[in-house]
Order: sequence, then structure tokens, then C-alpha cells
Amino acid sequence: MPGAEVDVVVVGMGPGGEDVGARLARAGLDVVGVDGRLVGGECPYYACIPTKMMIRATDALGEARRVPVLAGAVDVTQDWAPVARRIRDEATDNWDDRVAVERFEHAGGTFVRGWGRLTAPREVTVTTPDGAERVFTARRGVVLNTGTDPAVPPVDGLAETPYWTNRDAVAVEEVPGSLVVLGGGPVGCELAQVFSRFGAKVTIVQHSDRLVPADEPEAGELLATAFADEGITVRTGLSAARVSFESGQFQVKLDNGEVVNAERMLVAAGRKTDMKALGVGAAGLDDSARGVTVDERMRVADGLWAIGDITGHGAFTHMSMYQARIAAADIIGEDDAEVADYRATPRVTFTDPEIGSVGLSEAVARAKGLNVRVGLSELQYSSRGFVHKVGNQGFIKVVEDADRGVLVGATAVGPNGGEVLGALVVAVHAEVPVKLLRQMIYAYPTFHRAIEDAIDKLA
Repeated sequence: MPGAEVDVVVVGMGPGGEDVGARLARAGLDVVGVDGRLVGGECPYYACIPTKMMIRATDALGEARRVPVLAGAVDVTQDWAPVARRIRDEATDNWDDRVAVERFEHAGGTFVRGWGRLTAPREVTVTTPDGAERVFTARRGVVLNTGTDPAVPPVDGLAETPYWTNRDAVAVEEVPGSLVVLGGGPVGCELAQVFSRFGAKVTIVQHSDRLVPADEPEAGELLATAFADEGITVRTGLSAARVSFESGQFQVKLDNGEVVNAERMLVAAGRKTDMKALGVGAAGLDDSARGVTVDERMRVADGLWAIGDITGHGAFTHMSMYQARIAAADIIGEDDAEVADYRATPRVTFTDPEIGSVGLSEAVARAKGLNVRVGLSELQYSSRGFVHKVGNQGFIKVVEDADRGVLVGATAVGPNGGEVLGALVVAVHAEVPVKLLRQMIYAYPTFHRAIEDAIDKLA
């Protein structure tokens, strides 16, 4: 199969790749998008969208079980079938990307199914499903948006077992009776709570000393308490030493000698990228690295841009979309194109309680040598928390650079923590003076009003 000379080749059609490709095509450039998997990437088929459908269902169960404290009595019977059906029919079209491919083609792009790799500067060789190769030469350049794959740690015996990753977990038709989750980050915690609320006996094994270790310690501590209250076993500071599977049961031996048994095992131990398979060495880059280094306009080298997970600025859909906009503007040659600014990068873990974070944690801010002041307000003692009564655990924590009088980080944990975070993202991004934040009027009684109390506690 022949290749062609085009303006731009986009390798990897996740959310950012699809977006940058469509932007360039609409601007009149000849664009080829390449992906061996589903157009749209991890987010719509295996991550953000289907998992949040799962979480929406579990949140409904969680609230229903709080009715006896607030409003009488209710009989709750969980049923996974509507969740599986919704993921299959509404979220993923049964894992069919036809609509996404047509959307890209309608924007003016050309899609090629296959695995792309750099074989020379501005040159991409695509291996198609039938084993043929097509070579594309890019006049303007190549954009890398290859995303990441689930990382599987080299635990003795694990590779020989039928473990799950997030890709398997979202496609299940039945909830197992028991589940062991290897990893206590956002993915592990979200899915652990999902399956627990649908009846599975769940154990989380986390190698670090707390859950969601990228967030504030208070967030991990509160989440562990909430999980324990729901019957989820949390084992922190431990790793799996050996895994085996026999007669329909996983046996996980921990490094302290403890053994955990479960019907299923979910590996949620981070993400990885195969830079060698991507051929970055052909562009003069280190193919043993975990990713690539980009400048403020997403440039890697002459004629080469990268966006998304492999840039190391956060494996989030909103990050790849943000970077896509910047890369597209640079490739088109817009004179006033924006440059990347990661000071106020938000992230949300959709557990109950929900964890929203932006900017620097207290520990990172101190490590950077900032003169740090911290304010923390607990939601259950706020007016809205008092009214909410159950499921009201949470807090607002703000981190100030006292020398400049601005917030450099914040965390919102609790009901709708990710939504409450919005005001704090604006404060960090715009460097709104803390003095001005103190002068604002905060609506009463809302959860976000706890921001005012946290700001006051900086003093």
C-alpha cells in the first residue's frame, strides 16, 4: 500500500490527537491521523466516560443507603446490568469508533488504521492490520499523541494470571464476589469503590504509605477512613510479592507474608509508553526515556510536536486537549499563539468523597522553597456540611505563597469536590491576591463557602 506526502501526520488519535488533527484540517492543511486502536483513545472507551457512568451508578446507591438517616426507609438492591448496558450502548457503541472516525474525516482529515512509528525526521511508517506498510512524509511535521498503556509491575507470577486492567474492568458483565486491587491511585480507588458498592468484597494493596499519594495527605487519610466505613480493606505500605491463580481464585502474597484471596484482580499500578516502538530514536531522541520533553509550544524538535501523556504534564484528557490547541496554533503559525502554563493544572478523583486538586501541594510548595502558609476548613463543621448531615466528610485546603500573597495550590474534598475546585482553579491560574479573595462574597449555605473559612485560616 502506498504512502503519500502530506502536511501533517498525527500519530495517536486520542482526544488531543483527534482535536489537533481536526483543527489543522479545518485550517486547510492536508492531515493524516494514525491509530491502531480506537479513535478517541482511552477516555471514551476505557477511562473517563465509562468509569464515570459506573461511578454515577454507585453514587446513586451510596445516596440511597443514606436515606434511613435522613428521610425514612428504602430497600436498595444493586443491579450491574443497567450499568454494563449503558457503557456498551451509550458510552462506547460496543467499542466501535465509527462515529469518531467519521467526525475526523468530516473535519477534513484522512484516517489510517495502523501503528505509526517515526522512521526519519518528518517521516512516519504505518503498519496496517494486514501487515502492510505505508510511509508518510510530512511537509510541516509530525504530532505525537500516543497516550499510555496500563503498566503491569514485574510481580512474580502475575503475567501468567488473568488479571484485569482498567480496560477489562469497564467491560465486565458481572460483578465478582471479591476483588483485590493492586494500586491505590485514582484509577484503583475509583474502581475499588465501584465494585464494593455493587457487592464485591474489595481489598486495596498500595505500595506507598497512603492512598492517592499525589494529593494532600489529608485527602488520602480521609478516603481511607471512608473506604473502611464502607467495608473496603485498605493495606498501605505493602506490595505484592507473588501472585497465582488456581481454581478460579487469585492468591496474592504480600511482602510482609500476608495473603489476600479474591476471585478477580485489578492491576491499577500506573501507565507506561513504549518509546522504542514509537521510533523516537529516528528523531534523535532517547528511546529508553519515559516520554519526551516539549517546550512551551509543544515542540520536541524541528518538525516534531508532542501532546498528551508522553509529555509528562499529567495523563488527563483536559491536558491533551489543552496542549492540542497550543500545538495546532504553532503549526498553523498564528502570531499570537498562546504558550503552555501548567501552574493551575486541575485533577479530580471521582470517589465519594470526591477529591479535586489544583497547583502545588503543601509538600511540593515547601520543597520548592516557597514561604508557605496553609489554611484548612473541614466541611462537616460548615453550614452546608451540617445540613448535609451524612456523606459530608471533606475539607478545603489552600496553599499560599506568603511572599507574593497568592494561592499556588488548593484541594477540595467532599461532595462535588471537583465542581467546588473550579473557583480555586481560577484563583491559582489568575494569581488572584489572597487579600481580594478575603473580600469576596461567598454564597450561604454552600460547600464552596468553606473556601472563605480556609482563606481566613491562612492568618
